[in-house]
Amino acid sequence: MNLSDFDFDLPEALIATRPVSPRSSARLLVAEGDQITDAQVFNLPDWLRPGDRLVLNDTKVIPARLSGTRRRMGPEGETEARIEATLLEPRAGGAWAALLKPLKKVREGEVIRFSDALSATLLAKEDGQAVLEFNLLGDDFDAALAQAGAMPLPPYIAAKRAADEQDKTDYQTIFARHSGAVAAPTASLHFDDALLAALRAKGVAFTHVTLHVGAGTFLPVKVDDVTTHKMHAEWGEVSATAAAEIAATKAAGGRVIPVGTTALRLIETAARGGQIAPWQGDTDIFIYPGFTFNVADALMTNFHLPKSTLMMLVSALMGQDTVRHIYAHAIAEGYRFFSYGDASLLIPAR
Repeated sequence: MNLSDFDFDLPEALIATRPVSPRSSARLLVAEGDQITDAQVFNLPDWLRPGDRLVLNDTKVIPARLSGTRRRMGPEGETEARIEATLLEPRAGGAWAALLKPLKKVREGEVIRFSDALSATLLAKEDGQAVLEFNLLGDDFDAALAQAGAMPLPPYIAAKRAADEQDKTDYQTIFARHSGAVAAPTASLHFDDALLAALRAKGVAFTHVTLHVGAGTFLPVKVDDVTTHKMHAEWGEVSATAAAEIAATKAAGGRVIPVGTTALRLIETAARGGQIAPWQGDTDIFIYPGFTFNVADALMTNFHLPKSTLMMLVSALMGQDTVRHIYAHAIAEGYRFFSYGDASLLIPAR
């Protein structure tokens, strides 16, 4: 199984840099096995049945991009360096792992000031990353970060434009609850209150799980034999309530449909023993063709990058030939790709 098996040519014009409005007006490609139908996200209730359960990732994206200054006294007086920081994940005691650019401009023990309220001390450098200790904790830190930070847009959007205030709304789901992600569970960005109400009216149930999506989700696969790729780890939780709800749906013959690859990876992690169970911890589950799904019956997801682990995941669910067919159709029909793009509902042939 080679990396080239998951490659395709994507016209640059199909990479979405802003979402559509309202959220549920995005296009929805529905694939039932090899059969494809073009629809819109607000049509989702038409494709689901009473007793089905959608699994939603309720992680909340933090405004993890910060711009600040490092000041230093030297023989020729005070010098100043501009420092860009991207928070990656929290560490014990309130510290954060972060990417600093340029890392070489900051020494251990030096302070970077991001705003009047927010600053951080460089505690250590580890494997090209920084460990930062901020001057604030808890709610005070959250409030200062909300003022000083920008949303951590994916590299393929950030290369085209800077994040702005609108992204603080656009790049957050309407059911975000638990802060900690540095990337959005993007399939969930299509949901608005009207769509949730329509799904409830159809008899579709909802379960919330939490997976804090990390920046590693954008890391490229660098090995030709994809089975040797090492996945990044992300923290997640499937509560006892969530596990019981999912198990009850399976027992009753309903379908469990995660919204997004993050929700799918988490519930399959929690079901590695064959049955869904409560689970909490770091998951580095890597799903590629040949994987046995214990929980997920279908998947709602956006359109993914060529040669990415997410292309491998959807290929595991639907089959590689079917995914090639789906993506050829999406490109021919002008679907919008990646985080702010359109959605697909993937229902494997049984």
